[in-house]
Amino acid sequence: MNTSSAGTSSKPRVGSSQPSEATFKRKRGVFQKDLQHMMYGFGDDQNPLPETVALVEDIVVEYVTDVVHKAQEFASKRGKLLTEDFLYLIRKDYPKLNRCTELLSMNEELKQARKAFEVDEEKLASLD
Repeated sequence: MNTSSAGTSSKPRVGSSQPSEATFKRKRGVFQKDLQHMMYGFGDDQNPLPETVALVEDIVVEYVTDVVHKAQEFASKRGKLLTEDFLYLIRKDYPKLNRCTELLSMNEELKQARKAFEVDEEKLASLD
């Protein structure tokens, strides 16, 4: 005669570590244009089939999601996700590791250049 349990089936379980399927739904085609350009750059047709782009997008999103989840597992011990967690995951894939370190160093250079430019701009504004 317990009627309160009938309405609780739609609620997520409190002890469940897996998010509901609704959490994982994503917009498809978000990266379509970027992937088309990348595919063309790697030798595909300038206008690849939409099915091909959708398949590549699914593969890329699945890979990135998997890497992020693995990095989060390492970071859960510290409580904070860092760039080093991703570098640790790809440490044995030298081309990826080299490209990531190159992009990270370029990002730092750009940050420093922007910072220097902002300081120069502020000095010029104060002279006027």
